[in-house]
Amino acid sequence: MEYEGYQFEVAEGSFELLLWKTMKAYKPLFTLEGFRVINEKYKNNDGDMISEATVKIIVGNQRVHTVAEGNGPVNALDQALRKALEDIYPALKKIKLVDYKVRVLEGREGTAAKVRVLIFSRDDKKQWGTVGVSTNIIEASWLALVDSIEYGILCRQGKSPHGLKTEVLKRMSEELELDFSWDIAD
Repeated sequence: MEYEGYQFEVAEGSFELLLWKTMKAYKPLFTLEGFRVINEKYKNNDGDMISEATVKIIVGNQRVHTVAEGNGPVNALDQALRKALEDIYPALKKIKLVDYKVRVLEGREGTAAKVRVLIFSRDDKKQWGTVGVSTNIIEASWLALVDSIEYGILCRQGKSPHGLKTEVLKRMSEELELDFSWDIAD
C-alpha cells in the first residue's frame, strides 16, 4: 500500500481500521451508495464559491439520502455525511476535523497526479489521523474522511487498539504455534 502512496506513520486511524478489516474484527458502519459534489460560482454572490454535496448511504437496512452545503467540496461532503449519520451515531457530534492536508505524489503528472490526503480529527478523549490516496482529490478526501468518522465512532463504542493488538498476537500465536500469553503494554 505504501507503493500506492499510503503513509500510515501519522494515519493511525486508517492503519487500525486496516488491521480490524484484516482480522475480520470490522463491520462497516455504513455502505456508500454514491455521492456527488457540485461547485458553483455566480457573478452576483460577491465571488464566493458554493459547494454542495449529496450523499447516499445504507445504514443497516435503512437508505439515507442527504444534501449539505460547505465552504468547499470536502467540507460539504463532511457536512452531508454527518447529517446522514448523527441521528444514528450521536457520538459523531463529538468528533471534529481539525486539520486537512493534501500532498501531490507524482508532480510530473500535473493535474492528473495521484494525491495523498491526510485528515486529523479529535474528540474529547484523543486525536487521530487518517489517509486517502487517489488520482481524484475528492475521492482521496472521501476515503480519509470516512476512515476518520468510522474510526472515531468505533473508538467511542469501545473498540480498543490495545484489545486489537492482543487479538492479533493471539491469532499469530495460534497460527505459528507460539506462546504470546504475556500481556502487551501500550
